[in-house]
Amino acid sequence: MRTMLHLALGAALISAMTQARAQDDPTVYVVSYIEVVPAQKNQGAALLRQLAAATRGDQGGLRFEVLQRTAPSHHFMILEIWKDQQALDAHTAAAHTKEFRDKLKPVLMAPVDDRFCLTTFIAPLPPPHGKGVTYVVSHVDVPPPSRDKITEPLRMLAEASRKDNGNLRFEVVHQKNRTNHFTVVEVWNDRKASDAHELAAHTKDFRAVLVPLTGALYDQRWYSPL
Repeated sequence: MRTMLHLALGAALISAMTQARAQDDPTVYVVSYIEVVPAQKNQGAALLRQLAAATRGDQGGLRFEVLQRTAPSHHFMILEIWKDQQALDAHTAAAHTKEFRDKLKPVLMAPVDDRFCLTTFIAPLPPPHGKGVTYVVSHVDVPPPSRDKITEPLRMLAEASRKDNGNLRFEVVHQKNRTNHFTVVEVWNDRKASDAHELAAHTKDFRAVLVPLTGALYDQRWYSPL
């Protein structure tokens, strides 16, 4: 009983420290899911490349990455990192952003799903990645009462995974309006390194903790940079 109490108190303390760090860190992450009509996927990819090129000059942008899902290939993603909310607001109001959204509308299958996030467990950003890397984006959504129970396992997974062969980035962020919804962003040298990580002991240990806490499937998707 005493050990369980200590574990519960430790998890609550880590959760409180995590939330405090998130409040102090002004960095804003945006994860946007884009589904276009299958026959228009090339047009969607071209529009995303144009947006990325135009956004490189925006002030306060730390990273702006456009990705195409491995399968189905008419699914895309934008991963944005901004130094603060003011920088994101300026980008949102920019002419090239509005133009992109207007041109994208006719080829969309559904509205763009924008998720605004704060940092949970991140490391310093490396230089931009090359074309041959593999991105994996996963959602860890647990019921609100289970948030404290998954925070420490997420931290342990992130720290262990950054040491895996071929890992370039491993970040955990959480949504601003639903703090029990986490997004895990992984970048690997190639698919082989990603596949090896899936079989690692720390990955299996994390899944064993997660499954009893969530009633949803583990939403995990593979992407390539455009």
